[in-house]
Amino acid sequence: MDQPRLLDGRLKLRHLVLVDALTQHGSVVGAAAALHITQPVATRSLHDIEAILGVSLYDRGPRGVTPTIFGEAFTAHARAVLAQLSQAGRHIVELSDADRGTVVVGTHLAGSNVLLPRAIARLKQERPMLTVIVREGSPAALLVELEAGRVDLIVGRLTAPTTETAVRVPLYHEYVEIFTRAEHPLAGYPQLELHDLAAYPWILPGAETALRRELEEFFARNAMPLPDNRIEATTFLTVRQLLLETDLVAVLPSLIGRDDARLRPLPLSLEPVGHSVGITIAAGRTLSPSANALIADLQRIAAERLGGDRP
Repeated sequence: MDQPRLLDGRLKLRHLVLVDALTQHGSVVGAAAALHITQPVATRSLHDIEAILGVSLYDRGPRGVTPTIFGEAFTAHARAVLAQLSQAGRHIVELSDADRGTVVVGTHLAGSNVLLPRAIARLKQERPMLTVIVREGSPAALLVELEAGRVDLIVGRLTAPTTETAVRVPLYHEYVEIFTRAEHPLAGYPQLELHDLAAYPWILPGAETALRRELEEFFARNAMPLPDNRIEATTFLTVRQLLLETDLVAVLPSLIGRDDARLRPLPLSLEPVGHSVGITIAAGRTLSPSANALIADLQRIAAERLGGDRP
């Protein structure tokens, strides 16, 4: 096929925005609603894009649209362009007023309760007029947000190496432990085995997380099934409150659990279940001064207080 002519004026930014929304929402209806346009307008714009490219970007089905190989490839490029334009606008604003700006950071359970708040507190001391926006989500969802430029960086557990689209920088290594409330019936035991916890309800990370898969392997190595009586949650505030009010036991990163005086780690090793906590940024993207300032504070906090760059 001939190479599409994408710079002849027919392709518009609104086309790139539509492709991003279609892939994210999986339906024309959902994309149209998110962009505040009508479904016929969205459908017509999609036809325009496919005519320009000369390929079908989506397979249509009764439940929505699914990207073809062309759609997946073009979505990645569209998101990269949109992200660079967003960064460019914010960069210009910050150059005009160095004390202001905005940095958007995505986070999940590991790294969100200790490292990130400390780094933000230091950043706000240095730049009180800078706005920090924190968005929580699963690692997979945050990667999509990073790719699309809706977050500048992700702080949390590193579950994959650096790739051509994402650069991962480890800051420190952290193990996970089993925690209960301080007054839990098991809290006073000097030593426990996994089967001693079989009668208690558990809080486990969601099935979509890498930590959950590692815990499933840990239970399998100990010839035990996952607890049937369980709650699946990754929001620390929810997990913490459940632990304080019930006899639940929960698997948490060590720093998160040990930072709360009302929680107790149980004397039961989960090694080798552990992880590196670090920063994920989009490969090849120019970061704003605000984002670079937050990264510098994250690195300093990790080196000074959390064991430093020893993944």
